[in-house]
Amino acid sequence: MSSIGADDEFRVYAILYARRDGRRGQHFHGYDARWDEPHPTAYYVWLAVSANHTVLVDAGIHPDRAAGVADLEYLASPSQTLAEMGVAAESVDHVVLTHLHYDHTGTAREFEAARYVLQRSELDYWTGPWAERIARERWLASESDLAHLRTAQQEGRVRLVDGDASVVPGLSVHLVGGHTAGMQVVRVRTAQGHVVLASDASHFYENIEDDRPFAILHSMTGMYGAFDRIKELSDGPHLVVAGHDPEVLDRFPPLSASLAGRVAVIA
Repeated sequence: MSSIGADDEFRVYAILYARRDGRRGQHFHGYDARWDEPHPTAYYVWLAVSANHTVLVDAGIHPDRAAGVADLEYLASPSQTLAEMGVAAESVDHVVLTHLHYDHTGTAREFEAARYVLQRSELDYWTGPWAERIARERWLASESDLAHLRTAQQEGRVRLVDGDASVVPGLSVHLVGGHTAGMQVVRVRTAQGHVVLASDASHFYENIEDDRPFAILHSMTGMYGAFDRIKELSDGPHLVVAGHDPEVLDRFPPLSASLAGRVAVIA
């Protein structure tokens, strides 16, 4: 492999930190004749490591919040699994927050050396007047997590972006909306091509593959547009990583025997 640009290529991992049983009817917008079939949810964060950067994408649920989520099996905090992988929390230089739902922001404060990257429209929405009035969305944000971000912003540790932006060489964020006002996906350059970490822009592979929006959404047209943008950004459907699909661990190989069922190597 050519050395030109090699330092900008990443290894990408999906890290399962929790799981929960559910039903199909909870996970797809509109009526589903199979609504009562079991349909489990997996909860991930993602790690991207290059020669020069260690980037965490999303930060999972805080253990305290997890304790109050019905039927949630919390396996380990993201930082605990990172430690098992040999990655210290202080070595993470960026935490990309795809959106500000509680199951994506909960342990961000544990990465004290990192700079947080999120869309300005996402922060504006959750700290503005509208989210407070929209009960179907407000419960999804954590006030303590938002307070931490505001403090980090005052300390100069938050980078707000507007639309598409490079975070570090080889890794970029792309505003898609749909699930939330400022939902962003992450495109990562790897030796196998560009991976797209869809996060909640496509909770399950069925969302994007069958053009079926998830049940919780901010904009219906935005959700469909997000599916199209993810396809444009990836170098093939095999390099798209759904946000909450247990199938991720079947589509991609485990990092090691000891971490099988918890950490998958995406590329």
